[in-house]
Amino acid sequence: MQIRRRRGEGEPTPFERWGGERFFVDLVDRFYAGVVTDPLLTHMYPEDVTESKEHLALFLMQYWGGPATYNEQRGAPRLRMRHMPFAIGPAEAEAWLAHMTAAVRAGGMEPEDEEQLLEYLAMAAGSLVNA
Repeated sequence: MQIRRRRGEGEPTPFERWGGERFFVDLVDRFYAGVVTDPLLTHMYPEDVTESKEHLALFLMQYWGGPATYNEQRGAPRLRMRHMPFAIGPAEAEAWLAHMTAAVRAGGMEPEDEEQLLEYLAMAAGSLVNA
């Protein structure tokens, strides 16, 4: 597994600092445990969320300095385009972010790392509002 460095040559990426693949897989598992029971969100996901979980974990790993597997398998993320088929209003974005926030907070991260991740996720949730 080749890891891209986003910062200085010797400085670890968030992907490395946070625990690599295992951290992101566990984060996404915790997140989906909430999503699949949320009536505001379940209609946007397939009954079997296995593939959705894999896509999200790969995207987050890549974004935070891990391997480029997401791009290799799916091409450029184009998040807004991929989410256009779904009516995402402020309520849906807030529900998504609430589940993701709970998943992040349950991960035992260092406070500054947690804040960095949550700031990104809040921005991402807001950017996908299309209704």
